[in-house]
Formats: sequence, structure tokens, C-alpha cells
Amino acid sequence: MIVHAFLRWIETARAADRAKAASVLARAYAKARIAPDDRRAAEMAMIFLLDDPAPKVRLALAEALASCADAPRAVILPLAEDQPEIAAHIILCSCLLTDADLVDLAAKGSDVTRMLIANRSHVSRVVSAALAEVGDVEDVLALLENEGAMLSRRSLARIAERLGHDADIRALLLDREDLPSDARHALVEKVGTALAGFSLIQAAVGTGRVERITREACDVATIGMVADVAPTEMPTLVEHLRVTGRLTPVFLMHALCTGRAEFFVAAIANLSGQEERRVRSILSDGREAAVRALYETTGLGVDISALFAEATMLWRREAKGGDGLHSVSEMLLARSRAMGNAACQAMLELVERLAIAEQRQTARSYALIATREAA
Repeated sequence: MIVHAFLRWIETARAADRAKAASVLARAYAKARIAPDDRRAAEMAMIFLLDDPAPKVRLALAEALASCADAPRAVILPLAEDQPEIAAHIILCSCLLTDADLVDLAAKGSDVTRMLIANRSHVSRVVSAALAEVGDVEDVLALLENEGAMLSRRSLARIAERLGHDADIRALLLDREDLPSDARHALVEKVGTALAGFSLIQAAVGTGRVERITREACDVATIGMVADVAPTEMPTLVEHLRVTGRLTPVFLMHALCTGRAEFFVAAIANLSGQEERRVRSILSDGREAAVRALYETTGLGVDISALFAEATMLWRREAKGGDGLHSVSEMLLARSRAMGNAACQAMLELVERLAIAEQRQTARSYALIATREAA
């Protein structure tokens, strides 16, 4: 009877009074101060108030019911789709919104709606995947910064693909240990592209040299990255590099000469189509003729395959106690110059530049660590 009287009263009440009354009704419902027999009538009254033309009335409902675990979904869902200042309370706080509800809101809502979803105290993998697919930069930044957001590796890869051009997105992704290696490499490429696109750099260095420096830097970064890739993830990274055209003879030779054995085996297995176990056996114990034949199945020319086979023999010797793996490229370059093989010499000169660039990066890292330890 009280609820019936309330409904009659609001027909003529002012908006401010209606808002106060809505707040009292919703809070009484949330705190279970309404008799069980009257709760259904109270629910109907709150549903009726959803059509109130005054936003402050609906806002009063949202504020009172946002944290109520047993609020009527017939009230909660419409409030979640209301004006942003009203919906914010429900989207941020209500535990009654299911993953399906949140995915639907993300798909059809505004950028404000997606931002609110990204800032919930807990965001499931399903909801995060939806935001990764449709969210803009600001929404995804909020998601990546939210410690309560659960992001699958697939979602991280999708974010890198869609929004990796943004510097802030790249920085947050590259700081994550769970970022897939192929996505990490794609971001490294985007960094190189971004740097190469700066007009100031182009003017100072020259377009042609910028492109070469950028490519070499990306190759060095990739070679450094493969050392930390899990064996189970290596085939995925190799396939990504193959598709993007990064498994060049220069890159492969650099990997071989610097002792990235696991990566090199996976790359040759991918390119040759042979089982990894067989590739590993040939590279570690096979005769030079068998090694050369293996390289030829990857599409390398006869001269280049012979050079790779020679590098493999040198690598075996150095790995067993030689002067160091970095000397492999130096010995190969000296031999190619002596033989006058211009094609092999050009490739090895590129390998040498990569080796020097990697050594410089290692020196910088060493100096940085030494400075920190001395501080």
C-alpha cells in the first residue's frame, strides 16, 4: 500500500522530490528494509521510475543500486545503458552485469562506455577480448593499465596488430612478459617504422641510410629477443618472421654465427619443411654435403648453401671450444674475400654490420649496468 501511495504521489511531485524519494526507495530495497511481500511492488516502482524524464531521478536509482548484489536486472540493465553519468555507477560497480552484458555494452556503447568497462575492478578475458577488438586507443590504454584486467595472449596480439602504431600502447605492451613473441617483433618493426618516418631524422641521415639503419636495428633487436623465447613459442615466431619476409639469408646467417641454435633450427625446419628432429641431427652431426643439401631445400642458392654449410662446420668447432662464436662471421668474410665471391662477400659484410651493431648494444647495456652498480 505504501508503494501504491508512492506511485500516486510522484505523478505530481517535483523532480528534486522525486529524486529523493527514488533514492529512499532504492536504498531501502538494497538494505532489505522492505517487507518480503512488498519487494515485488518496490521493483515495479523502480522500473516505472526508469522512464522518469528527470535524469537526477534515474541517477538516484543508479547510486543506490550500484553495489546491491540482488538488485533487479530489469532495473540494472537499463541504467547501464542510460546517460554516461548515470551508467557510470552501474558499469563500474555492479556485480550483476555478466560478461555477455559487458560485451554487448562494449559493442554498441560509446567510447565513454568502453572506458568505464575497461576501468572495472575486474575485467574477464572475454570482456578484455571484446575491448581489444573494438576499443579505441584511450579505452585500451585504460585496459592495459588496469591491474584487474585479465588479458589473453591472443588479445595482446590483437591489440598490437590494431593499435601498435600508438607509442603509449607499444610501451605498455612491450613491458608485459606475457606478450607473444610474434606480437613483440611486430611492435619492434612499428618502432622502426615510426623512427624512419620522422622528417628530422630523414633530413639528417638521408632516406636510404635511414631505411638500412632501421632494418639492421630491427634485425638486431629480433636476434636479441629470440634468446628469451620459450621453445614452445619458437615455431610461431619463426612463422611470423617468414610471413613478414624477415627470414633473409643475412638474418639467418647472423643467427647462425651468433649461436642462436634453437631459433636457427626452427627456422630451417620451417623453410625446408622437414621435421625439427631431423634438421637438428643434420646440423649437429651431419656431413658437410648433407648440411649443404639441407640448406638447398630451403630455397637458398648453391653458392649461398655452400657458405651456410661452411659456417655450420665453423660453428660446430667454435661451440666446442673455439675462440668465440663471433669469430665465425670474421673467418667466413676473410675466406669469401680470398675466393673473390662477390655475392657471398656482400652478404657477409651485412652480417658483419649486424654483429657490430649487436656488440655495440651489448656494450651499452654493460655500461648502463656498471653505472647503476657504481651509484
